Amino acid sequence: MVKYLDVRIDLGAETGGDARTSVQALQGRLAAVQDRIKETADEFSPQDQDARAQLLLEESALLVELKRMAEAWDSARTAFDMLMARKEWELAGKACEILFRTGLEDALPALGQGIWLSVTFPVNPELTVALLNHVMEETPDHADGAAVAAATAVYVVDLRAEGKIYDELSVYTRQMLTTVARRHSGVEDQSDLDEWATRMDLIEPKNFLRHLRRVVDTLVEDNWWFDPAALQAELPDQ
Repeated sequence: MVKYLDVRIDLGAETGGDARTSVQALQGRLAAVQDRIKETADEFSPQDQDARAQLLLEESALLVELKRMAEAWDSARTAFDMLMARKEWELAGKACEILFRTGLEDALPALGQGIWLSVTFPVNPELTVALLNHVMEETPDHADGAAVAAATAVYVVDLRAEGKIYDELSVYTRQMLTTVARRHSGVEDQSDLDEWATRMDLIEPKNFLRHLRRVVDTLVEDNWWFDPAALQAELPDQ
């Protein structure tokens, strides 16, 4: 499966001994990354700062796998601020995805902001789908938010993906949509799916994207770490 939908590091462990070995491997990788972070502490060129932010993302992902969530949060949050300042929207969205996976207090606001960035800016559609998939997984069966997220995932893939990635993501996102329809309203066939999508206002992008903004606002709860209106105003088509 595409990389953002398989964001967790494979421990490859089936026995207790294997698990210990895998954890030791993760710890070794973490130590190496942290050494590289220390080496960049006094470097201030744009290239150095880009490299440091990416190292912080790598560190935070490893810390999540090691269940060191508070440390993971600190690293990913620092990276997020650096990346937003440099308008690295995709990597900032990736930082939000890692922050969400910590499960800490502001995990849902992080998810909402990651979704906003990854839908608003033309980032890798794999990341956008991964973030929207979290909404589907976290939303109760009867709620409408998962339907809006799934419809947006289909739309983003159709808009941005190409070639093999499109083939994989198109199948995946359409499965997302049918799964949501089944659990939301017991939809089982194409005719019912079409009727359900119309009833749920999932046909026109301008409509379901408006609904998505309400989902994002619910997740963020006014805990924005940036000004979405200001960024929206900077877009070329504004």
